[in-house]
Amino acid sequence: MSEYIPAAEAVKIIQSEDSVFIHTAAATPNTLVDAMVDRADELRGVEIFHLHTEGEAGYTKPEYSKSFHTNSLFIGGNCRNAVGDGGADFIPCFLSEVPIMFRRKVIPINVALIQVSPPDRHGFTSLGVSVDAALAAVEMADKVIAQVNPNMPRTHGDGLVHVRNFNAMVWSEEPIFEMAAHALTETEKSIGEHIATMIDDGSTLQMGIGAIPDAVLSCLSNHKDLGVHTEMFSDGVIPLIESGVINNRLKKKHPYTLVSGFMIGSRKLYDFVDDNPSIRMLDIEYVNDTKVIRQNPKVVSINSAIEVDLTGQVCADSIGTRMYSGVGGQMDFIRGASLSEGGKPIIALPSVTRRGESRISSFLKQGAGVVTTRAHVHYVATEYGIADLYGKSLRRRARALIEIAHPDHREQLEREAYKRFKVL
Repeated sequence: MSEYIPAAEAVKIIQSEDSVFIHTAAATPNTLVDAMVDRADELRGVEIFHLHTEGEAGYTKPEYSKSFHTNSLFIGGNCRNAVGDGGADFIPCFLSEVPIMFRRKVIPINVALIQVSPPDRHGFTSLGVSVDAALAAVEMADKVIAQVNPNMPRTHGDGLVHVRNFNAMVWSEEPIFEMAAHALTETEKSIGEHIATMIDDGSTLQMGIGAIPDAVLSCLSNHKDLGVHTEMFSDGVIPLIESGVINNRLKKKHPYTLVSGFMIGSRKLYDFVDDNPSIRMLDIEYVNDTKVIRQNPKVVSINSAIEVDLTGQVCADSIGTRMYSGVGGQMDFIRGASLSEGGKPIIALPSVTRRGESRISSFLKQGAGVVTTRAHVHYVATEYGIADLYGKSLRRRARALIEIAHPDHREQLEREAYKRFKVL
């Protein structure tokens, strides 16, 4: 395959009743997606499968319900309302098991829509910013349509795919999605400072993207010999790599190399990783494998939550019955870090919602999902400090969590804890 064709022609490969995978996050091939949606009148019963994607996600519109049905493996903002309104479905799963479900044909894939870098002189393209589950989708799909984009960085690792694997190629120069960083709030800074005190020199970091991970990274400039083995990352690692704080030299798995499954950030990040052999983008089945994670020293996993109850149950995927995001890799890394020698799994969240409601709660909201069980949780961090729950009784957990709740809610939490545990 060496010729480029228009997107409208390429997506004719998709037939009614097909199952279609859409590439993840910043790699979402929106030129192909839009062309597929334009065929809505011709298609019926197409099943869409994807993790978090960026773009309009026009296939979720109610008027196209006979043409497309969305199955989200991790809910992004572009399909959250559709899932909430019953127009789309959510599949709960560990991120590490999505490639397994593709490879075992638990979720069969007929067509994969992906976005790649231009081929090199040997015919190899790169999945660029998103290898994660896309590699498995490419391997297992009956047909693959590639959106080839010179703006896609060429990354090292598992994401090299030869053009012979493509049934159609479409040239597109649309900008790769960028996520702008925002100024950190005092709350976020405080959480970052607390967590930074827990990170020893020589630790291996797993952190997501967003304000709290950025706040933590901003506090690590005086640390030494840090490594990164993470499912995703963003711009915050760049200054620490450039200064030598992150050098990955003490990692037992892939020393001197940052390992990840996907990234979202600015153009600066994408230029930084382009043809950078110190960055390896690998299959998420491997990256998030607990037995791989635990082999690195002092793994510190930093994951967010929507709500934590007084026993340590962590809800990170829903607000009550309303599905908000997904399980993702939280449990993969919570367990991997806890089994790592000197590891520290951390759940981080502000003490209150934007409406002032306590995020440390007596009970999870009705219908809320438990992503990390009370048996798995070790540390919970808010702007008021860190609660160490590991090996603690329910009563001692409640005391520790109330101490890091917002002061306005502590008295009420104490009363409710007393009712539940009889003594506090």
